[in-house]
Amino acid sequence: MELNANFNERVVVHSDQLDWNASPMPGVDRRMLDRIGGEVARATTIVRYAPNSKFSAHTHTGGEEFIVLDGVFQDEHGDFPEGTYVRNPPTTSHTPGSEPGCTIFVKLWQFDMEDRTQFRKNMAEELSAPVNGVATAELHRDERETVTYSHIDAGATLESADAGGIEMLVIAGSVVESGDTLGKGAWLRLPEGATLSAVAGGQGAKVWIKTGHLPYAKPPAV
Repeated sequence: MELNANFNERVVVHSDQLDWNASPMPGVDRRMLDRIGGEVARATTIVRYAPNSKFSAHTHTGGEEFIVLDGVFQDEHGDFPEGTYVRNPPTTSHTPGSEPGCTIFVKLWQFDMEDRTQFRKNMAEELSAPVNGVATAELHRDERETVTYSHIDAGATLESADAGGIEMLVIAGSVVESGDTLGKGAWLRLPEGATLSAVAGGQGAKVWIKTGHLPYAKPPAV
């Protein structure tokens, strides 16, 4: 399966407007944003766990990172409330689920295969002091990518000219980028060489951004 698999194109997906599609596990549904591969895939997805649902135990052969968008994600390692950012590198494993239900934004098979750094962070607690209306937390940085979380005041502009492509998820509020209004749940991917200029709407915005990673995009090595 290929979905939004041309990484040389600008892509915008208003994920809140997509239908939910059932996963192989009852009570776990998905909205796919991009994908290369079948059930094992390099994938970017919004996943919804119904209350008291679980996914089967699995090993992250290609790594997994996710943000808890609402509710509480749970596994044998603990509870992960809304606003948590998690990196589970290759070779880690768990049995995910949620008693109260939750929604997560998750990326699979997009790690350096030698990465073994596992962590969780409360994104808001990592924020720096605002500069020109933008407060930013650097969540992760390595040779392949940089991951950040930002609060943007109403009318303020967040800009990025990082090499290697730019990807943004609007977690709350809205921004205007290249004339498009991107509200909660909107996902933007800009190709390598593009620049980002996002102006927050009247309620401000909270956004997650990854840069530098698109040159490494490829199908899973399985």
